[in-house]
Amino acid sequence: MPDTVSTPRVLALVGMPGAGKSLCAQHLEQRGFFQFRFGGIVTSEVERRGLALLPEHERVVREEFRAQDGMAAIALRALPILREELARRQSIVIDGLYSFSEYELLQAEFRSMMVVVAIVAERSVRYARLAARPERPLTPEEALSRDFAEIKKLEKGGPIAIADFTLLNNDAPDAVLAHLDDIIVRLGLKP
Repeated sequence: MPDTVSTPRVLALVGMPGAGKSLCAQHLEQRGFFQFRFGGIVTSEVERRGLALLPEHERVVREEFRAQDGMAAIALRALPILREELARRQSIVIDGLYSFSEYELLQAEFRSMMVVVAIVAERSVRYARLAARPERPLTPEEALSRDFAEIKKLEKGGPIAIADFTLLNNDAPDAVLAHLDDIIVRLGLKP
């Protein structure tokens, strides 16, 4: 973790699909933290357009947003909500910071208040989770296609590589959540 972080207030969770970002965000939400899912901006737009929540529709919307507003498009749309919540709360959790441009935008906005936690898991574990999830399940072929799209088109690797902390999530959820709780205590984050 950088020495410049003294009182973090923004915890951004990053990772590939199926790694466990939402699991960690939901855990923190149950502990009283406000959590904002960047992917919710995309799914809301898909629904607003009257389209089914399918990976190809989400991909089209993500790519359209970024074609219109650059690679930081999702963070730009989220920033007013994040500022508002920070004005009311001690700290917030961002579920699914995607591109390096989003990271740079949020880093410029929040500076030392932001800490990034990468959640990682083996690809086979992630794909099994994605196939078994009740909402928007993915076949292994769809998961691979989404991985490639997110790595090539969305700059997803940068925030994962530069994370302040990395949690391995190959096993039962209790293990990664215990490590996440340790980070929360270490940083002194409070809801």
